[in-house]
Parts: sequence; structure tokens; C-alpha cells
Amino acid sequence: MEIRYKRILLKLSGEALAGNTNGPFDYSRIEAYMQDVKKAWQAGVNIGLVVGGGNIFRGLPGTGKGVDRIRGDYMGMLSTVINGLAMQSVLENLGVGCRILSAIGMEPAAEKYSREKVEEAFAENKVVIFVAGTGNPFFTTDTAAALRAVEMKADLLLKGTRVDGVYSDDPEKNPGAIKFDHITFTEAYGKGLAVMDLTAYTLCRENHLPLVVYNINTPGSLLRIITGESIGTLVVPE
Repeated sequence: MEIRYKRILLKLSGEALAGNTNGPFDYSRIEAYMQDVKKAWQAGVNIGLVVGGGNIFRGLPGTGKGVDRIRGDYMGMLSTVINGLAMQSVLENLGVGCRILSAIGMEPAAEKYSREKVEEAFAENKVVIFVAGTGNPFFTTDTAAALRAVEMKADLLLKGTRVDGVYSDDPEKNPGAIKFDHITFTEAYGKGLAVMDLTAYTLCRENHLPLVVYNINTPGSLLRIITGESIGTLVVPE
């Protein structure tokens, strides 16, 4: 089996971890995702993971009442730590070594992030889970994923979603939506396609980092992508 992408970062949404349950976690769903990660890890790929926190808390806009935007964003960052710990537990139960690195210092729950620790983890053949976003308010976990992917010199950034790629419209609401197999970051942003925010787009484009958007609920997709199979939508720089 020939591996095309040797170093990857996978971005998952917090909602994906909840599945169809009423609670924050569907451990059977998390295990299915981590089984796919394990297969890629067994193939010798260096893997980073970034997860959102929407299953626990979504940031609130500043309204002058209750939680303001900045505190809300920090609450969201803490939610990603909880999700990261859940994924770490499942991976370790599957026999996969991993380290969890946080943009905000919170030992002993997670180590403080540094590039050196990322390289140490990869040298130890461990998966790295990045939590707490960028450590700053006003930045999304999509931006955090793009930033960490660039910093770890990933060959590919992946975004696991509920649909099998990027469409001209929401395919869950518009059955006539057209799927793109291949598109540039500039085209995607110009068409207003909700793939990532502008900061994440810019990081990927300026650092020549390709992105694959795919259906994370289709088992085996991750391994097929890293071996070069065309799955989902490939978003590339100019």
C-alpha cells in the first residue's frame, strides 16, 4: 500500500462526537472515527487532530447581557479540551499512543503546546490532539486546524463533515446542489461556499496546503484518501 500523504491533520466538529444522541458524546461514533485514525496511524502516517466544541458549548455573541463574546470563546476553547480528552481515551483504549497539546496551559489535563513537542510525539509514533483552538478569542477551530497543520508541515488538511464534499448549496436542503470534485480556495470563497472561514482559507492558500472535505461517517475513507484515492472534494491553492 503506497501512502501519498505522510503527515496529515484531521479537523472534526464537536457535533460529530455527539452523533444523534441528546448528550455531548456518542462513544460508538467516536470509536468509529478513531478506528479510521488508527488505520492511518498503523500505515505509518503522522496524524494531528483538531476538534471543535459545539457539542458542549457554542460561543455567544456579545450582547451586553450574560456571557460576553470573549468569555464565550474561552468557554468554547475549554469545550474542545473536554472533547480532546474523550478522543484521547478512546485512542488509548484502541492501543494508539497519543499526546494532547493545549494552546492554553492546563497541566496535568493537557501539555502546553509547542512545535518541539509535536515533533517529539511524531518521533515517538504518537497521534497529536490539539485543543483549546489558537488560545485566542475571535478565532475558529477551523483557523486553529489550518494553523496547526501549517506549523506541523502537514501534507494535507482534512475536514470531516456529514456530507461527502463541497457543494454549490446545502445538499441536505437542496437536492439540486452540485458537488465539486476539485476547486481552488479563491473560487470556494468567491462562491460563498461555507467550507472554512477566511482566515483558515488564507492560511491554507498562502502556505500551499491542500484541503480535502469528506464524509467522516463513511468508514475507511481516511485511509483511502491518504493513499491517493479521490474522495470528497479537493480544495487547492491557485
